[in-house]
Amino acid sequence: MGRRASNNPRQVRSKACGCIECMEKYPPGDQYADRRRRRDCVGPWQARYRDPAGKQKAKNFPISEGGKKAAEAFLDDVRSRVRRREYGDPKRGEITLSQWWELWWASQPDRAVTTRNRKLSNWRVHIEPKWGRWRLCDLEHIELQAWLTREVKGYHTRKKVQELLNQMLRAAVKDGKRIPFNPAADLEVGEAPKKHPDDLRPPSWDQCALIIEELPAYYRPFVVFLQHTGMRWGEATALRWENVDLEAHHLKVKEVLSEDDGRLFRKAAPKSAAGFRTVPVLPEAADAIRTMVARWRPECSVTPIGDDPYQLHPGELVFRGPQGGVLSRHNFRRVWVPAIQAAGLARQVRNPETGRLEWWPRVHDLRHVFATRLKDLGIPEKDAQAILGHERGSKVTWLYQHAPEDVAARVRAVMAPEAEGVRLLRAVAG
Repeated sequence: MGRRASNNPRQVRSKACGCIECMEKYPPGDQYADRRRRRDCVGPWQARYRDPAGKQKAKNFPISEGGKKAAEAFLDDVRSRVRRREYGDPKRGEITLSQWWELWWASQPDRAVTTRNRKLSNWRVHIEPKWGRWRLCDLEHIELQAWLTREVKGYHTRKKVQELLNQMLRAAVKDGKRIPFNPAADLEVGEAPKKHPDDLRPPSWDQCALIIEELPAYYRPFVVFLQHTGMRWGEATALRWENVDLEAHHLKVKEVLSEDDGRLFRKAAPKSAAGFRTVPVLPEAADAIRTMVARWRPECSVTPIGDDPYQLHPGELVFRGPQGGVLSRHNFRRVWVPAIQAAGLARQVRNPETGRLEWWPRVHDLRHVFATRLKDLGIPEKDAQAILGHERGSKVTWLYQHAPEDVAARVRAVMAPEAEGVRLLRAVAG
């Protein structure tokens, strides 16, 4: 290891100073003729050091900022950070957030198409227009928090935007200490909007029957199938005849249909690892399958997804649209909304997060109906978890299973069986 320089920090000669050393280096001339002679030099003090790669760096400290003492304190600190491997070059944090996005995004591993599209959308719509031209070293926690609170609308949108920005800046901290800390680490997104239990409760078993009666005859088997299996939309519309075993009374969930910028594509894996599962086929669901198989005569094969997931091969599907193509949410909505209206069940509920009006009940509520049915029949939570394709059984309980509408009456009947109506409390004089 080389000997440490004895003149570090050193005073740098200045063209504006009138001391002897500065006058010798920068002699008076037309440009410096008005310099006043002085005894003490007012030039800045320069601290020199080497970064972890061995490259020499320097930083100047004017007399007004402490001069020699400030330079010596800086050298003590930076040398300690280099030894502890905590040193970060400040210039590496001077790139803009847009430049860092290009570097960071190119390094990310492959994600699911829906996850990738969501991150791209959050970057292009929310983060880039506001912060893209800002340097990494200029981002501050308070400014980010104010923007997230006031300008990013919707709890779930704020949550995903915060997650993406946090991932980007956390990587900047790890990448050679481009920034000393992550200003997005502790951003608060607020609380999730609350919904009234009436808006969360799915339709009853009898109400589902009313909806099915109002549907066109072609779509009835599909809705019956959803009601008696609890499968997700993408799982049901991707079901291939080869994965159904009516003799064994079960089917296999092995893939899903998802959407990418308006285009349907095949996805080899369900929502999670627990999505790969065996679903029991009840008699009603079996009849629905037989009806569609008799209509379309699907092929007993499963074409590999291959390099083009947008090749859907509808000839292998059990449930299809009226023209034989893939059944899409957009087309099915055209028959679902009139059916729930004709059944006298439809109502519009305002989403507290987006402010948009949404129809109740939704098609996805059929999954809630099935989960509630499992609970009412006493199916163990672990078994319900396996059938519905969730990794945690507790999630099935709080997410899908709902109390019956007459729960208040049932509790009152148990706690006050002698009361025929509502009992009133009567004040008793002491």
